[in-house]
Amino acid sequence: MSGGAMQPTLAELEKVQRGILERIMKLERCHLPQQFSSYSLSPSSAADRAASATVDRLSTILRSNNVSDFIFKRVPSDYYDLPLEARRDVLGAASIHHLCKSIVLVNTQAQPHVTDCSDPKNSKYYVVVVQYTARFSAEMVKNFLYSINDSKVPKKKFNLRLAPEETSTALTGYEHNGVTCIGMKTNIPVILDEAIVKLNPDFFWLGGGERDLKMGIRTSEFINFVKPFVFSCSTA
Repeated sequence: MSGGAMQPTLAELEKVQRGILERIMKLERCHLPQQFSSYSLSPSSAADRAASATVDRLSTILRSNNVSDFIFKRVPSDYYDLPLEARRDVLGAASIHHLCKSIVLVNTQAQPHVTDCSDPKNSKYYVVVVQYTARFSAEMVKNFLYSINDSKVPKKKFNLRLAPEETSTALTGYEHNGVTCIGMKTNIPVILDEAIVKLNPDFFWLGGGERDLKMGIRTSEFINFVKPFVFSCSTA
């Protein structure tokens, strides 16, 4: 170059490029918070490493089943002490109605031969995904199961109750407040409350496999992959 100026080396150019990319990522995190998980890509603590492994495992399952619109976010340890409005803000959810939970139910009056989840229509256990703002109705589930069995199973043989925590953990592989329908140890039939399907936008939040890890997912993609029973099982 003229005037004695020296051309920048390749290493210097790469350094400048990295700096530009880092600034772009910071800007994107500010303006598009739902596109990034909230924990470090290089977790330093044991809890972070465990959550990162959970994210990797579940992300692989989701992508291999054509689910692309999802996100994982770490939440503070006092998350469940917060009101729903504060939880909404932590996650960047569209509304408090987009905050959902997965609960494991056991049919305490199942017929003697019904001991597992081999028959989705007449299973010993079910996982129900319902909004935090809704009131779950076991009676509505009972009526639905009775109807899909063509009334061949007496209605009194359906009595859905919340499964003991140790049973839930053993079946799903997830602890309390971390239960998700993805990657469970047992192939438990899933029920998705119809109210969630009606949400706008169609992107809801639920447990992400760890107590402090939450997952947001596009409703249509969730349904295509999980293939849940979809019906109304709650009241406002």
